[in-house]
Amino acid sequence: MKVSLPALTNGLVLMLLPVGLSAQTGPSDTGSDSADGRTDAVTATAMRIDGPPTIDGLLAESFWADIAPMDQFVQREPADGSPASEPTEVRVAYDEQAVYIGVWAFDSQASNIVPGEAIRDYEVTDADAVLLIFDTYRDQQNGFVFGTTPVGIEYDGQVANQGSGGGFFLGGGGNNQRRFQAGAGGGFNKNWDGSWEVATSRDDRGWYAEFRIPFSTLRYGDQNEGWGFNVSRRVRRLNEESFWAPVPREFDLYRLDFAGTLAGVDPPFRRLGTVTPYILASSTRDYAAGQTAFDEAGEIGGEAKIQVTQGLTLDLTVNTDFAQVEVDDQQVNLTRFSLLFPEKRPFFLENAGLFAVGGGNADLFFSRRIGISNGQPVPITGGGRLSGKAAGLNVGLLHIQTGGLDDGVVTLQPENAYSVARVAKELPNRSRIGAIFVNRDGQAGGDYNRTYAVDGSLGIGEQFTLTSFLAQTETPGLSGAESAWDVTAGWSSRSFRSNATVREIGENFNPEVGFLPRDGHRYYQLFGMYYIRPSRIFRELRPHVSYFTYRSRRTGVETGFEETGRWHIDNHWAWPNGTELHTGANWVREGLFEAFTVPGTEVTVPTGTYDNWEGQFVFNTNRSAGVVLDSRFTWGGFLTGNRWEGQANLTFRQGARFSTTVRLTYNDVELPEGAFTTTLAGLNFGYFFTPRIYVQSLVQYSDQADTWSANARFGWLNTAGTGLFIVYNEVQGLEALTGPLGRSLFIKFTRQFNMFGA
Repeated sequence: MKVSLPALTNGLVLMLLPVGLSAQTGPSDTGSDSADGRTDAVTATAMRIDGPPTIDGLLAESFWADIAPMDQFVQREPADGSPASEPTEVRVAYDEQAVYIGVWAFDSQASNIVPGEAIRDYEVTDADAVLLIFDTYRDQQNGFVFGTTPVGIEYDGQVANQGSGGGFFLGGGGNNQRRFQAGAGGGFNKNWDGSWEVATSRDDRGWYAEFRIPFSTLRYGDQNEGWGFNVSRRVRRLNEESFWAPVPREFDLYRLDFAGTLAGVDPPFRRLGTVTPYILASSTRDYAAGQTAFDEAGEIGGEAKIQVTQGLTLDLTVNTDFAQVEVDDQQVNLTRFSLLFPEKRPFFLENAGLFAVGGGNADLFFSRRIGISNGQPVPITGGGRLSGKAAGLNVGLLHIQTGGLDDGVVTLQPENAYSVARVAKELPNRSRIGAIFVNRDGQAGGDYNRTYAVDGSLGIGEQFTLTSFLAQTETPGLSGAESAWDVTAGWSSRSFRSNATVREIGENFNPEVGFLPRDGHRYYQLFGMYYIRPSRIFRELRPHVSYFTYRSRRTGVETGFEETGRWHIDNHWAWPNGTELHTGANWVREGLFEAFTVPGTEVTVPTGTYDNWEGQFVFNTNRSAGVVLDSRFTWGGFLTGNRWEGQANLTFRQGARFSTTVRLTYNDVELPEGAFTTTLAGLNFGYFFTPRIYVQSLVQYSDQADTWSANARFGWLNTAGTGLFIVYNEVQGLEALTGPLGRSLFIKFTRQFNMFGA
């Protein structure tokens, strides 16, 4: 069935809008005088200052004492609603250039402060930390996050859709880790790097932080009722998290409808512009392609950023290069479906959440499809992105031109032009409606692919959320069954969380600039988790049950044939220091309508339906400790036979300067069609001279891929992820691919310059 875009749009509007209007509440409904309609919202006032403070973490300037502090912090964990165990004071000032935040994080046991690793964007849940979130548009859905730890790292990111991403997805193909946390997608984009600075200091009373966040790093509208604002503080030895504007236990910092108000800020209204050029020297040799000598080259290129309005930003790129980006962690894949690897390239990260539609292994736009082909980089000759807020709408326009890719004999990928247009309107109470158009045009006539979609979400009260999308693709040579749709409902309360999803993907639904590991099915999902919080021994118990199933909707296969299904019964045992044990059992069904050869092996499983039980055991120790163990073990039936799988990560830390992690994944599979094992091993090493100067390496071994590889990086960072990078890569074959496959050395320097307005 072919569905037109107007029909998709009308259907979604009819589905969401009438209910949304009846369910929404605003300031006039509650009788509250606060800008966000909450009767319990807290307010703080920023003070204008004549000259900037010295960003040294000492907070010695006299004006800090003249500002009323935000100091009534309330716990979210572990004793939600209770006053924070340790006092915190936060003060905000500003001038023509920037916002300044001073934090006094007092601690009665200052010698037991957990500093974390001294590297940008270190996971702040594993250390003492302070996080700030700014809702500069006051839309309660999008925000900028800035944070630090006692060693003064820069931690930042962008929040979209209150951090909800693409919904809760249980699996059955692909990678269950949501890519936005590791790269780009929906929810929280940690890999966005803004231009700002922070410094910290410590004494026997606690630790202190001083932030400078330029207005040029933020995006904001012309509203004058203040910004949404919140602060969270983590005391890691207590595993305690507290907030200035209280947030219920079932939510987190990204739930901006619980944020307070930061009044008094009068940001400047002027256009700003920066350019970030780079120079690159490289020496590379592709042994696998038959190169007999190293290819030495030099390149220049860069990016420019122009604020068209205070809320709308134009980004331009020429001869884009990503040599400084860390390599992907390899994964073991014993399934019929491709795995998802996160987007980490800087140009694609800003406002990435704006372009996110779909989710849960049906991502309608996935920027990693641009400039990468079968894991190999494709040259990006240039492009631009216009994104932000205009006329009350979220607007995103993207156009990228890529060059061709060949091996000297055969064209592996021709030149392509990629275009994306996205618009969304945010409505009260976490609701929104939007549309997206994605287009790929190849060099040859008739070589194109297009995706059209409308999507929306509806919030009812504080706990219930309904999301949906309707989509259609257009590909030469494919007709019929080119549409897809999804409806997901979720509920979160203090003691219970649940969701349900129904999704259908047509057999010819083909979003080539998206991520879709399987098509031609209808997907059903149910999930429920109950939270028990004992008074002793355990911090929390989380018994839960879930179910998902893929039912075939493809030609030549019986309608409703179950391709994959799983029941999961589990309980999470959580201790106060963060140690967790998960004990679960799974009933798994795999239905093969055609024979399946396990990747990396010569074992072929015949058609049929295979039902199995498996046990599951997950254990991690306190992740803030000097020695940390993360492990997972699964055993039981697998297709026609049995499998035992073990995964373990062992991390060693020495203070804030050094860490190393040893990773091992091992599978032992016995099937009537053949037995095999897989081993994936990795070693991560990091030494951090300062939060901006580091050495990191990653060595990986995979007998499934028949390779081992090494990546070593030296970084000397400036602002917003720029700086000096020296990167060495080595890939070696093992058995069938014996010998070197590739070697490369890159030296790259990039620097950001303010051109006007800053």
